[in-house]
This record gives sequence, structure tokens and C-alpha cells, in this order.
Amino acid sequence: MADEILALDEELIQTYCSETGLPEGRAKGERGRTIGQLRSFAALVEEGSWVEASIDTAIPDRTPVPKPDLRKMLVPLGPVVVFGASNFPLAYSTAGGDTAAAFAAGCPVIVKSHPMHTGTGELVASAIIKASEKTNMPNGVFSNLNSSGIEVGVELVKHPGVKAVGFTGSIRGGRALFDLASQREEPIPVFAEMGSVNPVVVLPKALEERGGSLAQTYAGSITLGTGQFCTKPGLLLGIKSEKLNHFIGELSNEIVKIEPSCMLHPNIIGAYEGNKQKAVSQSDLQVVADYESDVEPNFARQTVTTVEGKTFLENSTLHQEVFGPYSIVVQCEDVDQLQQIIAGLEGQLTGTIIAGEDELHQYKGIISALQNRVGRIIYNGVPTGVDVCPSMHHGGPYPSSTDSRFSAVGIHSIKRWARPISYQDWPDSLLPMELQNSNPLEISRLVNNEQTHREI
Repeated sequence: MADEILALDEELIQTYCSETGLPEGRAKGERGRTIGQLRSFAALVEEGSWVEASIDTAIPDRTPVPKPDLRKMLVPLGPVVVFGASNFPLAYSTAGGDTAAAFAAGCPVIVKSHPMHTGTGELVASAIIKASEKTNMPNGVFSNLNSSGIEVGVELVKHPGVKAVGFTGSIRGGRALFDLASQREEPIPVFAEMGSVNPVVVLPKALEERGGSLAQTYAGSITLGTGQFCTKPGLLLGIKSEKLNHFIGELSNEIVKIEPSCMLHPNIIGAYEGNKQKAVSQSDLQVVADYESDVEPNFARQTVTTVEGKTFLENSTLHQEVFGPYSIVVQCEDVDQLQQIIAGLEGQLTGTIIAGEDELHQYKGIISALQNRVGRIIYNGVPTGVDVCPSMHHGGPYPSSTDSRFSAVGIHSIKRWARPISYQDWPDSLLPMELQNSNPLEISRLVNNEQTHREI
């Protein structure tokens, strides 16, 4: 599949750019990530130990009860529906991480293509089908369906043959799918990655040491990709001080220096403007930066606001994600209020601590509170950017995802699309190869509590 996507060459890149308004560099970078994901799952499947084969051999003379032969492994759930994401036409869509992981687990995939980039989706779908034919996969192992409305998606989730759903998008959309799947006669899992404001805690010593450089760094992070990353820092938290005031001023100055860029679709910029207006209309909220010059159609004006900690605690509307280049700085009265705010946040994909040297040990309560609300905690960095590797966790407590135990990124995301099954006292020849005595696949297995490649 990776090879066939690469073979699409410039046609894919040009279609991507024309449908999204994103630059060629972003298109090629996302294609590279997509290719990397596919190849990493191919290597995972070839190596084979992801099935977590576990074998406990029989002990017939055990007393008082003989011990049976038990063998366990992960097997595919069955057909998976993947909903393409608006903000990642390649990496989280037709051949993106959900699709790659589901194929690797052994599941057929039905993609509900996102209507904002159907041309890109059709090209990638043609590559997947070509690869499936070349590798003698069964007809129907992959399907790509288009629809501008919600009806096709609803019918897919309700279909009794579908066994799981993958979704990347809004809380509203993800929750609707989750509820629909739960109401089926046979409920099925929905692994949805949804909203996140990705709180950033800026501690006093860090502000004192490098407030100016932090302002510049975070102006770039807030506006990266026109703020259309699920890991955009939408909430900055600090303790009231002159240094925090200076940081807010510097952030305001830096962010309006950045030229606005194009959002993915008129519907998305419409939602951005609406949600931003809802936020800035809240009582006691101050707009400290707002790009005021004329912009091209579909280009988003970046905005920074600030509010007192007490107001933020009392107004849950201010806690909600504004998808686009918008962020809010909360000025907390003290450490206790800062910790209270963090503890009261909804679940998030990421949380960041910006601290000076030797400052962290003074704020253990803050760190503990943040760890309980996020799937990834960052030290002295930015949340934008998700490295695809085994140690990355991309998920978090609800509503950032529907199941915080699973990642939507990296090889471990394969576990969303598999379930364990145990075989008791089965003839060796009828067992899956992963569990047979001779270990014909030469995978690593847990045999009588010992991790080994050996035969039995």
C-alpha cells in the first residue's frame, strides 16, 4: 500500500493542496507520515509477537485438580469502519493510522471518506485496492464510501456486520457515534479521538528566565497549521505576576506578527468564527490580541484572550475547544487555584509544564493533577507534533478520547482492533500457528511464564 501511494506522486500532492488549502510541504510531510505508518505496521505483522501469544501447558497430575492446556492470543475483531478526519487528509484518513492498524490486526476496513477531501480519498483508495489485488487479498477487504451527509455513516455504525469504529473529529460527532454504537443490539466499541485544549502550565521561574522566547514559541504553536491540530495549545495557565502580564503582552505582540493562513474548508472557518465569538462574548474576558488586517477568504484571524482564574472556574464555556488559531491565558490567584483549575478540566490529549531549572519539585501537586487529566505530559516543550513511535500515547481521558487505555498513534494502536481468545486442550494441528508447539512463525511467546522463541 505504501508503494502504491508513493506511485501516485504529484497527482496526489496537487489534489491534496487544491482540496485543503494546505501547502505542498505539509502535503509531502503528511504523505511521508502515512507511508511510515503503513511500513511500521507491516514490520509489526511480519515480526508477529504483537498477538501476545501466551501458553500454559497442561499438568495432568496436578492436585487436587489437573491443570488443562491453555493458550491465548489476540485475534481481529472483524470489519472496522474508519471515519476520515478533516484536518489530516492522509495521516488520519483513508490509509491513515486507524486503517493501517486495523489491516495489521487482520480486519477488513470500510472508510467513510471525509467530504472535504474526496478526491484525495479516492486516489488513496485506488492505491489500497491496487495493492490488495497485487497481494491477492479477498475482494471486499477494503471499501471507500463517499457522502456529504451523515446517513451513510449512521447506517455503517448500525450495520450488524460492523464490529468496531474509528473516528477523529469533534466531541459532538464522536459522541453521536459512540451513543449510536452503544444502542445496537450488539454494542460495539467506538475508538474516537475528539476535543482537547491541551493545557500549558507556565511556572514563575520559567517566565522570569525566558518569558520572551516562550511567547514567540507559543505564538508559533498556536497558529501552526492555522490552529487545526488536535494538540494545539488552547489554554495557557499561570500565576498572577508582573512577569505573567509581560508574557501576555509579548504573546500578543508575537502572534499578530504571523501572517494568517487558510483553513481547511468554509464550514471549518465558519465554526471557528462562531465558537470564537461565543468565547469572547463571555463576561469578564479580555481580548488581548486580534489580527485586524484584511485577510483572504477562508483565512483565519488569530486571537488571544485572558481571564481571571475565578471567572474561568465559574464559566465552563471558557473550557471548551475553539478549533483554530485561538488561545486563552488564565491568570490564577495562587498555586491552590491553579491546581483546582487543572483538577476540574475535562480529559485532554496533552498537558505541558513549562518550568525553570529545579522548579518542578516545588509543584508536585500541579504535576499530579495534570497527570490525572491527560494522555501525554510534556516538559518544557510544545504539544503540537505527535511523534509516531511505540512510546507515544495519543489519547486521554474523556472527552479527548472514548477510551483512555488506547493510543490512536503508533504500533500499539493495533490493540484497539483485536480481542483475546483462549484455546483449552486443543489438538496442536488445529491451533493457530502462533500457538502451535513448533512455533512455526518463530515469534516471541510467553510459555509457562517465560518469554521465549523456543519450541515446546
